[in-house]
Amino acid sequence: MSKNPFINALSASAYIILGVIVMNFVTEPLKNKPDTFFAPVVFLSLLTLSVAVMAFLFFYQPLQLFIDGQKKEAVNLFIKTTGIFAIITAIALILLSAGLI
Repeated sequence: MSKNPFINALSASAYIILGVIVMNFVTEPLKNKPDTFFAPVVFLSLLTLSVAVMAFLFFYQPLQLFIDGQKKEAVNLFIKTTGIFAIITAIALILLSAGLI
C-alpha cells in the first residue's frame, strides 16, 4: 500500500463503504426469501476476504519497513494508520448517532 497513513485509513474506509453498497445491492432482491445453506458460506467468504484486504491495508507497508530494519518507522506507520482509521470511525459513529447520516 502506501507509506501515507491517511491514504491507508481512507482506503480501508472506502473498502468498507464499497462492501456495504455491494451487499445492499445484492441482498435487496433476497429480502423476502429464506436463507439457504449458502448464506453462511457467502458470509464467511466475505469475512475472509475482508480480513485479507484489511491486513494488506494496515500491515503490508509496516511489515516491509520492519523487514528493512526500520522498526520505529514501521510501528509509527501502523499506529498512525490505526489512529486515523479510529478517528474516521468515531466521526462516522457521531454522525450516525446525531442522525446526520
